[in-house]
Amino acid sequence: MKKEIRSRVRTRHQVIGHTLVINLGGRRRVLSSAPQGGGFRFASHIINHQVDANPSMNGHFPDPARYLRKLASQLSIGYYTVGLMTAVPMTQLVTSRVSAEGLWVECFATVGVTNAVCAGEWPPSLAHRKEIYSTRVGTINLILITNGSLSTSAMVGAVQIATETKTGVLRDHTIPSWKGKDLATGTGTDAVVIACRLRGEGPLHTYSGTHTIMGALIGRSVADCVSRGLAKARKWQEMHP
Repeated sequence: MKKEIRSRVRTRHQVIGHTLVINLGGRRRVLSSAPQGGGFRFASHIINHQVDANPSMNGHFPDPARYLRKLASQLSIGYYTVGLMTAVPMTQLVTSRVSAEGLWVECFATVGVTNAVCAGEWPPSLAHRKEIYSTRVGTINLILITNGSLSTSAMVGAVQIATETKTGVLRDHTIPSWKGKDLATGTGTDAVVIACRLRGEGPLHTYSGTHTIMGALIGRSVADCVSRGLAKARKWQEMHP
């Protein structure tokens, strides 16, 4: 089943079944922590696929990268695809677009926080891990797309700004770690994707820190998406206690 999405963003995207498919409109530079196509690479599509809360224990896809490559093939979107996974339903997808001085940034996000953690917490034991994964696991997947052409350091800086913003919003909303002792800085399975134009195809940006327009746009788009995503997550949890 294909469902066209009406939103404030202009990048072509649709939900096919349980998968968000983003068409980047050509070859783009991408930096991500995605299980499929992670690191620096070129890509033409990004997918965010909803999975069962506990795939590693029910045996559906012990190899996420392989599973996502197969899914991309089934969707006929080719090899140049970056793929994410989440237990958050695609009905909770939030998007945002901000622009200034000919530059724009678009954010696509799915937000769940039942897997929330505070950076620096010691990893849970196997027994505790099973306890955590016995309920629907939450993940914050952030996909950022811009018409700017970012240097390698600017792409890394974009990841930094996105992460700072996400953590700031979680702290503003006093989201607790699953241990209940500290406020969360993220979840144990978060992922981020940054996609930009090739050199010569968009405004060149060597830096993307908090003192730049690029950094400000990234911060605003992520803050908008994570805030609205948290509201949707709370509503979903109330309906599915």
